[in-house]
Amino acid sequence: MHSYHKQNRMTQIETYQLVASLAQQLVKSHTRLATAESCTGGLIAQWLTDLAGSSAWFERGLVTYSNEAKQQLLGVPESVLATQGAVSEACVIAMAEGLLGRAPVDWTLAISGIAGPGGGSPDKPVGTVWIAWAGGGATVATGYRFDGDRMAIRQAAARQALLGLARRTGALA
Repeated sequence: MHSYHKQNRMTQIETYQLVASLAQQLVKSHTRLATAESCTGGLIAQWLTDLAGSSAWFERGLVTYSNEAKQQLLGVPESVLATQGAVSEACVIAMAEGLLGRAPVDWTLAISGIAGPGGGSPDKPVGTVWIAWAGGGATVATGYRFDGDRMAIRQAAARQALLGLARRTGALA
């Protein structure tokens, strides 16, 4: 589990530059992206579509906030949700892989977490976020702990999701 504090957050300009780099790489490689978001509530999709021309590389974004939505739209097994919960490595892997199998895309990212201020527990405190990236023949998931208020956690998680995708697609070294 990686921990991130306020000093590690990106500015809006840096976020825009990250999205632009990611877009350039996806266009260059003729690949497309879809997102499955829970705790970020569509923030990642918003940032991606803030860039003009995003329809060339961004195919869809799903906000699967409830467990039912995760099951119905992404195929997350009920057993994963019952045994490990929505905020887990197994859940985000199932989300990312489920979306990859359902959308005509080459890359997916999935995110689920606890943005607060309530909802945390001793083993999954507020700020716990899991992110998975699927594509290029592999699926990788990583857990994070972000600090701050609800919006700060959501923004930091969304930026980390985009950073991870940019690294995996070759948009960042």
